[in-house]
Amino acid sequence: MEIKDMKLEEVEARMSELDSMVETSESTEEIAKATEERALLAERKAELESLESRKAMAQEIDNGAKAEVVEERKEENKMVKIEEYRNSKEYVDAFAEYIKTGKTEEIRSLLTTNVGASGTVAVPDSVYDIVKTAWEKSDIMALVRKLEVAGNMKVQFEISGSDAVIHNEGSGAVSEETLSLGIVTLVPESIKKWVAVSDEVLDMRGQAFLDYIYDELTYKIAKKAESVLIGKIAALDTTASTSAPYAKKVKAGAAVGTIAKALGQLSDEATNPVIVMNKATWASFKAAQYGAGYSIDPFEGLPVYFTSALPALTDANENAVYAIVGDFGFGALANFPNGDGVEIKVDDKTDMKSDLVNILGREYIAVEPIACGAFVNITAPAVG
Repeated sequence: MEIKDMKLEEVEARMSELDSMVETSESTEEIAKATEERALLAERKAELESLESRKAMAQEIDNGAKAEVVEERKEENKMVKIEEYRNSKEYVDAFAEYIKTGKTEEIRSLLTTNVGASGTVAVPDSVYDIVKTAWEKSDIMALVRKLEVAGNMKVQFEISGSDAVIHNEGSGAVSEETLSLGIVTLVPESIKKWVAVSDEVLDMRGQAFLDYIYDELTYKIAKKAESVLIGKIAALDTTASTSAPYAKKVKAGAAVGTIAKALGQLSDEATNPVIVMNKATWASFKAAQYGAGYSIDPFEGLPVYFTSALPALTDANENAVYAIVGDFGFGALANFPNGDGVEIKVDDKTDMKSDLVNILGREYIAVEPIACGAFVNITAPAVG
């Protein structure tokens, strides 16, 4: 049999025979042949051992990969079971009682069982959807970038800076950019909203109670956050400071061309501008459109969002901001240090004699304008 066809055990057996031959033979020629053959066998042995080692390693990797797949599937199945349990009627009903009854240990134990090792109470998906929808129903807040960073947050903004230049070959060095920066500090505040409801509302079970409470309170909190942001934008000066960006102003009434003037004052970075105004102001602009001809759009094709945080033009004093044109995705930021969920507290003792239950919703949030030239405030002209 040729050496290249021998198996490992055959190679080792033949090498043992040759070793004995070398020890016992007195023939120099036989010893030389045996030594030469043994060297070839040693090469074959090394080759076979390397092959066996690679096979073992491949098997080990394969077994490890299979084990990882099994673990992943186990984890996926566990997460599916947790999600199913968290959205079951039993869990939703228990979560509603958890909100109502001051979080008794018995209910807390039920809620934390099979839901996670952290011991925290997970919100049912239905409640999360209510909260998410409430923030989206506020069209303006839906445009704003959102973060979840603990504590106060500082954001740099550019007050001024020099532009890039063309550098010709052989010319002098390009001058260093002249850059002036400011810092906006986002300081979270608690936005609260409470409602007094009858005992009948407290008697509502499970999902019906959660829908009623979260939908009402979360939407009101989102609208308040929107109002706070609008107020801060309207209060911006026309020149930036080290702690606040600037917003240009256009003093004009509801006329064709007013929005175009505001658009012309936005920075190049404000690429997705919208218009924010009171519904009554929108009616004034539409009246201007009807007077000028239906083919003219006073809003220049921009989306218009309504807010009662700005006064109607007909009610605004001279120089009061009654409309804003700007890019909320670029120019504003909201920070939710504790997440965008709303914390609920129930007090059924204070107004017990009146058969009323006080329910408080609270959200910890900071909202600020954070970029120069992202907004233009349109102010009311003099009356008459």
